Amino acid sequence: MKVCLYAALLVSLAGSCFLRAQEDAPAPPRGGQRSPGRGARGAAGTREFLGLGPAPDAAAAAKGAPVYKQNCAGCHGEKARGGPAPNLVRSVVVLHDEKDEELGPVIRNGRPQSGMPAFPQLSPEDIHNVGQFLKLQVELAANRGTYGQTYSTVRTQTSGDPQKGEKFFSANCAGCHSVTGDLAKIGTKFPQAAMMQARFLWPALPGPQKATVITSSGEKVSGILRRMDDFGVSLTDAKGEYHYWPLDNVKVEREDKLAGHRALLPRFSDADIHDVTAYLITIK
Repeated sequence: MKVCLYAALLVSLAGSCFLRAQEDAPAPPRGGQRSPGRGARGAAGTREFLGLGPAPDAAAAAKGAPVYKQNCAGCHGEKARGGPAPNLVRSVVVLHDEKDEELGPVIRNGRPQSGMPAFPQLSPEDIHNVGQFLKLQVELAANRGTYGQTYSTVRTQTSGDPQKGEKFFSANCAGCHSVTGDLAKIGTKFPQAAMMQARFLWPALPGPQKATVITSSGEKVSGILRRMDDFGVSLTDAKGEYHYWPLDNVKVEREDKLAGHRALLPRFSDADIHDVTAYLITIK
């Protein structure tokens, strides 16, 4: 009997403590709002929760990208994720830097004991821009809330010269393409630099591919290529009839609409790519 009364007393005390804790707890925000930190929405809330510094300057980061690529990417990787030298996205120097006070001396003087050379030729502006580029990489790796803001802004930037791009286009591309014809308003269709570069460097096959199959007897059948693999080839002729042949019994001649693009690809320098991109983006 005493055991039962003791157990009942414990339950009563626990209930009293629970109710008091509920009364002392802060009321939840009204209207479904969340307090800052993990629950806050958007880039600013995520940045606060992760303890990141101020948002990187997208314009400065875009200017810093080619400087980083020329001087740093060979060791630290194209996106600063590491290579022969350490990953800078995880670097304490980058994470703690606010106004170039941490990064500046390291970039300018190097770290000879670790094999990092000095870069005294870089101006304070170059160093600042490289720092913003690195902080953008940290932001992109850590803060998903910035993908639709900072990253899309940077992707619209290009270091190219539109006038040089126009000259390159006139000399190498105008024989097949026209900015008033098939490329009219291409800058509106592909306003982001990365999208534009992918479009002209690795274009999709324009329309159905034509082919002619030559049989062992010399017969030629032309039409729209349907499939070609290691074993066979099939096409539909002008009458809409379907044909299939084992590949080892025929010769296939395919129309190649991208031959010019493939021939031009090894002739592009990095500067040419950025210049042509900058020019095509202006075609609105």
